[in-house]
Amino acid sequence: MTLLAVTGLVKRFGGLVATDGVDLTVEAGELHAVIGPNGAGKTTLINQLSGEIAPDAGTLRFADRDITHEPVYRRALLGLGRSYQITSVFPEFDALTNVMLAVQGHTGHSFAFWRALAAEAALVERAHAALAEVGLAARARVPVAALAHGERRQLEMAMTLAPGPRLLLLDEPMAGMSLAESERLVELLARLKRSYGILLVEHDMDAVFKLADRISVLVYGRVIACGTALEIRANADVRTAYLGEQDPVA
Repeated sequence: MTLLAVTGLVKRFGGLVATDGVDLTVEAGELHAVIGPNGAGKTTLINQLSGEIAPDAGTLRFADRDITHEPVYRRALLGLGRSYQITSVFPEFDALTNVMLAVQGHTGHSFAFWRALAAEAALVERAHAALAEVGLAARARVPVAALAHGERRQLEMAMTLAPGPRLLLLDEPMAGMSLAESERLVELLARLKRSYGILLVEHDMDAVFKLADRISVLVYGRVIACGTALEIRANADVRTAYLGEQDPVA
């Protein structure tokens, strides 16, 4: 089943064409990675998919529904989950409370919660389940300020998963991680892609080639190649596009 279908997506900022007729799909249970040099338009693309930037042309369909003009909150309610390059958590709260707040915000409950929040058994259960899914079950009551950077990224993933999305939009989730932290996140994403569609924007090429079922290469806003890891490694146009940078396909 095709979860996400992007057709002819265009976004201009004055004379700069950030996305130039982008076509791509994400299937259920697939991890589709988007790679490209700095300034290729990757974050602009993911911002359009999440609804934070409106496209100038093209269409977006999610689960066979046109969401081109739907706002962020409606896309989230339909099952689009998004993580960001910069970790966005509440450091003064513990991990469990952060996830509970994410669920509460998604369901539209009142934020006048200080007395009732801990008493909502279903909310607590969903939050614990999400923490367990990302490997943070034992850190539920640890203040976020005391978590390592990699654990904060895992927490953000739990906050993305807890509301029950169908498709995850992940924008450089391994940014700033150590090698060991990146390896743990690769293992997590390998498990998650069995249950979710995932669109991954990532600079860590080792991780991309280990995880991706398909890879789209974005250069100057255009998709110049799409295929399996083996196909992308062998593509001469992809190699040319990366000249002058660390070669991701070596």
